[in-house]
Amino acid sequence: MKFSRGIVLACVVALAAVVVTATAFGGAKAPTTQKGSFTAALVSDIGKFTDKGFNQNQLLGLNNAKSKLGVTTLALQSNSTSDYAPNFNQAIRKGAKLVVAAGFLLAPTEATYAKKFPNVDFAITDYTVHESPFSDKKGNVLPAYKNVEGLTYMANESGCLVGVLAAKMAEKEGGKAVGAVGGIKIPPVDIWIAGYKYCVKKIDPKLQVLVQYSNDFVATDKCQTVAQNEIAQGAKVLFQVAGGCGLGTLKAADAAKIWGIGVDVDQYKDAKRVLTSGVKRVDTGVFDAIQQAQSGQFKGGSDLVFDLKNNGMGIGKINPSVPKAWITLMDKYKANIISGKLKVPTGL
Repeated sequence: MKFSRGIVLACVVALAAVVVTATAFGGAKAPTTQKGSFTAALVSDIGKFTDKGFNQNQLLGLNNAKSKLGVTTLALQSNSTSDYAPNFNQAIRKGAKLVVAAGFLLAPTEATYAKKFPNVDFAITDYTVHESPFSDKKGNVLPAYKNVEGLTYMANESGCLVGVLAAKMAEKEGGKAVGAVGGIKIPPVDIWIAGYKYCVKKIDPKLQVLVQYSNDFVATDKCQTVAQNEIAQGAKVLFQVAGGCGLGTLKAADAAKIWGIGVDVDQYKDAKRVLTSGVKRVDTGVFDAIQQAQSGQFKGGSDLVFDLKNNGMGIGKINPSVPKAWITLMDKYKANIISGKLKVPTGL
């Protein structure tokens, strides 16, 4: 899966310089490696392990590996970008044989450590190894990064499905717009919104899709403010794509008595008026990478790709107010995506 990163990646690399100086969905049987003989580490991004979504769900994958595979685990939380390098240092110092970076923002830091420690395996969520800094301009993985595996997610596919329900609900309520509240404008955020916008327009070309960013993944008040702006412009449904910050979007939707859509995990219980959620199984990605590395089957220099077909992507609980006919329509879109009949864009 490829993303156009451009200036965004350049900015991330510049930030890291200050701080630091396609395979199948996993389903192999658990290996018989002796308990405690393998250590895996997970370094969170600035969303922290308490974000009720993206990072917290990866922590679930790490904990599942501990209980099911018997590995020793290190959960290293980054409270700011200045924690990235120290957390990688700690993981290496404590003997981690696999270090998983919990997101796009950690790519430059991971590249630094993967090059420095070629005998350690590294994986990264929401980043393909066929992009800089891990590859050349043609997408060929550089020799220094053959120990890195990308954990990539076709979030555009689930974004499409929630977009179908958003469009139908907006139509029902006589609205002329739906909205998306993004966190930081990076490819793993925009891929969700791209699928959402595309399928909203497929259902009703007349609907306006409002897209704004909070530039934050943590502060709920920032997302709440952006959400209120979109509500003032007539949005009847808001899709939050901003991690913990996005809980402020769901709160704003509740207050305005419109509908919110969760992201990454099933956020049905995180607000009163959640239509559904776009689900990304980052817990499975972390677990599969650990299982591979522990069993000696780690596929560095390639990506694990998760999508609707292999259940790496999905949707959460659907509000009972949604008619069965809408769900049938959404399932038709899902079938067309899986079959390849419907091609959903990955970028805005």
